Order: sequence, then C-alpha cells, then structure tokens
Amino acid sequence: MSKIVLFWHRRDLRLHDNAGLAVALQSGLPVVPLFIYDREILDQLPSRRDARVTFIYDEVERLGRQTEQAGGTFLAFYGRPLEVFAQLVQHYEVAGVYTNEDYEPYAAVRDAAIAELIKPAGTEFRVFKDQVIFAKNEILSKSGTPPRVFGAYSKTWLAALRDEHLVPYPSTEHFVESNLMPLAEAAPRPTLEQMGFERYEQFVPAAELPAAALVSNYHNTRDKPGLVNSSTRRSVHLRFGTLSVRELMQQAKELNPKLLNELIWRDFFMMILWHYPFTATESYDPRLRLVPYRNNEDEFRAWCEGRTGYPLVDAGMRELNQTGYMPNRARIAAAGFLVKHLLIDWRWGDRYFADKLLDYDMSQNVGNWQWMAGTGAVAAPWFRVYSPQSQQEQYDTTFDYVRQWIPEFGTRDYPTPIVEHKFARERAIATFRAAYQAAG
Repeated sequence: MSKIVLFWHRRDLRLHDNAGLAVALQSGLPVVPLFIYDREILDQLPSRRDARVTFIYDEVERLGRQTEQAGGTFLAFYGRPLEVFAQLVQHYEVAGVYTNEDYEPYAAVRDAAIAELIKPAGTEFRVFKDQVIFAKNEILSKSGTPPRVFGAYSKTWLAALRDEHLVPYPSTEHFVESNLMPLAEAAPRPTLEQMGFERYEQFVPAAELPAAALVSNYHNTRDKPGLVNSSTRRSVHLRFGTLSVRELMQQAKELNPKLLNELIWRDFFMMILWHYPFTATESYDPRLRLVPYRNNEDEFRAWCEGRTGYPLVDAGMRELNQTGYMPNRARIAAAGFLVKHLLIDWRWGDRYFADKLLDYDMSQNVGNWQWMAGTGAVAAPWFRVYSPQSQQEQYDTTFDYVRQWIPEFGTRDYPTPIVEHKFARERAIATFRAAYQAAG
C-alpha cells in the first residue's frame, strides 16, 4: 500500500473552509479522513442518552457519506486515541496525521502523547489553527504576556485583523477522488447502539449562516430571552465546527460589531484557557481559591430543577433541562444566583452546564462562570451581586419568557424565593471579602 495522510476530524465536522483538511488534501499524498469517538471523554458522560453524541454521530455519518461519494474512505472508531493510532500506524503506512488545534487541557496532553507515539514509525503530527482567528501567542500585550483585560485584547485583536484572516480555505475544492484513498479492508464505522448510546435528538438550527436581518438586529435582541430569534443560535455549530468561525466572523464584521465583539470573546477565552489550563478546575485569582462556599445540596438541586422562586433563573434552568439551550441573559441570572445568592462553588454550576448544554465549550463556560464568580483572569468584581428581580424587570418585563417555561407561575404551586435577595447579597459580599482579605 502507498503512503497515506490521515486527517483527524475533531471540532471541525465539515468539509468546507477547513484549514487542516485543505493542507492535507494538498500534501501530494492520498488522504483518509478519520474520527474517533473518544472513550476518555464519552465514558465520563452521566447518561448514555446524550443529544450531543447523537448530533456528532449524525455529522460524522454525513462526512462519511460525502467521503464515499467522492471516492474515498472515512474511518471512525470508538476507543482511546492512543490505542487507535497505535493500531493505525501498524496497519497502514501513515506519512502524517493532520488535524486542527484544540486548546483544552486534555486535548493538549493527548496530542503531545500521540505525536510521541507515532514518531518512531516516521509519522509526522501536524496541527493547524482553525477554530479561532488568533490563538496562543498571536495576541500579546506590549510586555509580551497574554492580555488579561478583554478591552486591551479586543483592541489589539481588531488592529491585527486583516482581510486574509477571514478568507475560507479551499478544502471543498480539493476534496476529490484524486486526493482521497479508498481502503478495501476498512472496518465499518460503529453505530450509536454499538457504542452503548441511545438516539436522543434536541433541536439545532441548520449549519448555515444566520439570516442577515437576524445578525443586523443581534445587539437589540440578544438580551431578550422571550424572543424566538433572540440570538443567532449558531453556538452549537461553532462548538463542533459544522459552521466555520471565519464565515460567521466575516458576516458579523460586515453587519454587526456587537456580534463580532462576542466572537472575539470566544477567541479570548480560548487563549486564556490555553495559557492557564489550571483555570478549567481552579480559580484564576489565588486570593479566591479558598472561598468557604456553603454548597448546600438541597439548594443546588432546587437550582438545577428551576425551583428557586426567582422566575428568570427558574425559566432559564427549565429551558436548559428540556432543550439543551439557555439564552444569554438567563445564563447570567442563573450563574450569578448560584454563586452569590446560594454561595455554591462555580465549578458545580460549570459541571451541570457541561452535562446539559448542547453548546458546552470548556473555555467559554469556564471563562464566563469565573467572570460571574469574580474569580477569573477577567472578572466582574467579586462584590458585584446581580439582583435576579431587577434583571427580570429589565429583560422580561411582561413575563412572557417565564410563563413559557413555568406554567405554574403565579399560582400557589410556584415556590417562594429560596433566599431573600438583600440577605443573600450581604452574605455573599461578607464571605468573599473575608476570603479575599485572609489571602492577603
């Protein structure tokens, strides 16, 4: 068999505008696309009925069909990446493994281990930037350090942006039979059932650019949770790479600076997580690592189930539980309430979101949870405690969103507030202040 290049799909489940795939297809060697259902990740899921796994499976199968129609073979395995690659480099003459960068701590360790594993076989491991515009050390402060203030980062990011950064990669154009390799003895791709998962679907909009009118009005709607089109609803596609970030960035650049700013936040949080991987599980601010959270399990359960007695918080949590989605303003209200009003560790909330959100992205969620808790590299002040009632009055004045998700609202069946706001605010400030001062 002639030498081949394996292209490893991860957070880039698409053929079009795919940086690493475009390079692989122009390498001069036939390409075999690959996906690994990573047991190191999937075995940690709390349920074998997970809508994200169903979504990934459907997208992988779509890529498989597209590859076969173009004359190639698409490989898929359920296993541990190190074990899969150990078998692949033994079975095939693999000149190179090409893939797009992933900035999460586990991914960085995994990729380094795989690069070392395949090196003795003469196999090159190459990674490419695809899910962000600027990554790692590409945006630095004047002192050469990663910016920890978003305003400074955004200003430098915008100054560095050039038209060519948003030009799509020609992966689709090169995805033709002459650049692919059919494998006669390829193992069949695993099914959901063979991997022990049940099919479970939740609604996800199409993987295409949102309507121009929706993008143009984004700054007016993003904080109105009751609206059907309150946001672009493309976060799931950015998370799994079924939509190119360059496409959406270009659209936002042309139509709405507020949306562009939110997408820059996405780059920012990925940069922060890459530089400070410990923040995935630990507060960035060392002075707030020993906050004596109450961590009351009954209150946490009430928050999870949308039974706190604060309508905006409860409506957001119920929508999350039923749909895997949560509007921006409801996320802010729910996160702030958990950490400050109930004094429950932000990591409990992050883990719950990790289990439920269709668009869960570690860098974005950890960054935002730490922002709300006041513990992050960039953070709201630890003494800021949002009033859930004030947010309700400002963002869902008519209670339309609340009534959509809480049918018993306004009746005796709806619980009274689990904690009084003024008391909770004072308790939170005193607790955080004491921890801050004790740390010196």
